[in-house]
Amino acid sequence: MSAALTGAGRRFRPSLWATLFTVPAVLIMLGLGTWQAQRLSWKNDLIQRVQERMASPPAPLPASIADPEPFDLRPVTVSGRLLHEREMLLLARPRQGQVGYEVVTPLERADGGPAVLVNRGWVPMDKRDPATRREGQAGGEVTIRGVARLPAPSGWLQPDNVPGADVWRRADTVAMGAAAGLPAVAPLVVEALPGQAPGGLPAGIEPRVDLPNNHLQYAFTWYSLAATLLVIYVLFHLRRPRERA
Repeated sequence: MSAALTGAGRRFRPSLWATLFTVPAVLIMLGLGTWQAQRLSWKNDLIQRVQERMASPPAPLPASIADPEPFDLRPVTVSGRLLHEREMLLLARPRQGQVGYEVVTPLERADGGPAVLVNRGWVPMDKRDPATRREGQAGGEVTIRGVARLPAPSGWLQPDNVPGADVWRRADTVAMGAAAGLPAVAPLVVEALPGQAPGGLPAGIEPRVDLPNNHLQYAFTWYSLAATLLVIYVLFHLRRPRERA
């Protein structure tokens, strides 16, 4: 890069090693900022699609589901008999400061389709035993109103399920279906809406979507770092010409 007068008796004289470090670093930061800006557009479109999907009227869950993805986050209804004797417990977030579980109960479908795992919602720890909430163990045929959800895969920060444990750490339709002795199970979990269990427990699940959208913040951070590095690079290499002897 040629030297250029900058005023006030200073010249811009960049060193080779600083240039070899700064130019690639700035390009990488600009690339990451642009990638985050593209992710922001994608995330906004995704949030809009999810909101439209969840606002659709409830529809009966098909007996056969070849591709479960289009049903994820859709309001659905499903009818059949809840197999309370095969219910399972799932780790849940504390509710109003109280520790508890979510109750997952297989539903034997009335239309002959594979059983569906129904997440009937939260119960406090002292109601873990079904005998303490008999009112909620309704028999006979019922129709569940809820939201179909694809089980999330295990993440590197989330411990996976432990075979044989009393409490599941995450929903897994295949493993939970096998543990319940079901010959076949639908690839989706239906999260039951609140107000459907006699006695109020399990409490159901309010429709929930965890879609954090921090891409604008990330893009601003990367662009700011690139600009800061450029300013430091220029200021560091502004030098006064040597005085003549």
